[in-house]
Amino acid sequence: MLCGMWASSTALAITAEDKAELERIVRSGRTEQRHALRARIILGAAEGRSNNALAKELKTSRPTIVDWRARYVEGGVKALFEDRPRGRSFEAVARSKEAEIVAKTQSPPANATHWSCRRMAETCGVSKASVQRIWQANGLKPHLVKTFKLSNDTHFIEKLEDVVGLYLNPPEHALVFCIDEKSQIQALDRTQPGLPMKKGRAGTMTHDYKRHGTTTLFAALDILKGEVIGQCMARHRHQEFLKFLKAIDRATPQKLDVHCIADNYATHKHPRIKAWLVRHPRFHLHFIPTSSSWLNLVERWFGKITVDRIRRGVFKSVAELTTAIDDYIAHNNAHPKPFIWTKSAHDIILKVNRGRAALGRPPLLPTANCKTVRETLD
Repeated sequence: MLCGMWASSTALAITAEDKAELERIVRSGRTEQRHALRARIILGAAEGRSNNALAKELKTSRPTIVDWRARYVEGGVKALFEDRPRGRSFEAVARSKEAEIVAKTQSPPANATHWSCRRMAETCGVSKASVQRIWQANGLKPHLVKTFKLSNDTHFIEKLEDVVGLYLNPPEHALVFCIDEKSQIQALDRTQPGLPMKKGRAGTMTHDYKRHGTTTLFAALDILKGEVIGQCMARHRHQEFLKFLKAIDRATPQKLDVHCIADNYATHKHPRIKAWLVRHPRFHLHFIPTSSSWLNLVERWFGKITVDRIRRGVFKSVAELTTAIDDYIAHNNAHPKPFIWTKSAHDIILKVNRGRAALGRPPLLPTANCKTVRETLD
């Protein structure tokens, strides 16, 4: 009814006294902003401005304009200072109902993998907003799921202590590198040009793309300096890995030992690799446990180059992609920032054992080098 009454742009009739009072309210430095806004609405309406124009000018909604015009007509200037009573307009959800919602959320429904707030609201006879509030208060997020993987490596403890020892207490007169390959990096071009980001609009990019080939990035991250030795190659066989080891050999001082932390990829353990290592005794390979890529810091650097340079890049050829990667490595080495490892083997073993306990598996028994863990388990 009110919307229909004030839908037109007819000027609102006000008296000279009311106009003077409204102008005084707007000018006063002691006026609350909500009251000043209402006075500006009435003054604007008296000048004949439309509801839509006033809403845009005063950065409020059209229903707000309509409401305060109507309330001024009914009560004059005094009505602009009278707020409707506020408070809870609904009954609180009973504690027993909250407990029921929390309990139900922790097990999936019969016809779905997880609960939605609307499905839970319909099942429990409450509003969607109540379900959202209860979930937020109890830290429940049924729409999210996290991934995990426990290593089944029989030598997990020994490998963990070896690698973490290199991070926390690296040997003197030696270099420590985290090495790995990031394979199948695609040179992707977009089917249409994107639009740049501007105020009020994100940048755009077509969802489809053209493939122009792939490359593999071999990288060795110096854990102390944060510098990277990198090489792009077409494949990632043991031949390419051997070529990369030779590149590390040329790039590092011959008087220093080189400790390389690597994963258990078969090419890293190829007979030709082992033979080369015998001929170059300053090189030492340290293998992380299986299913423990998080233990190799170069994986963190791979994530960084993916986000910063590759994922949203447009490359019309493998050569363009390779050039972009080489430029990124050069920039990284000009402004290196190492990743600092902080977790001890003790903390990691305790956390892994909590996961094993949740899966009903026996705990990992630490070696004699990790007495604090053994004492905790005992």
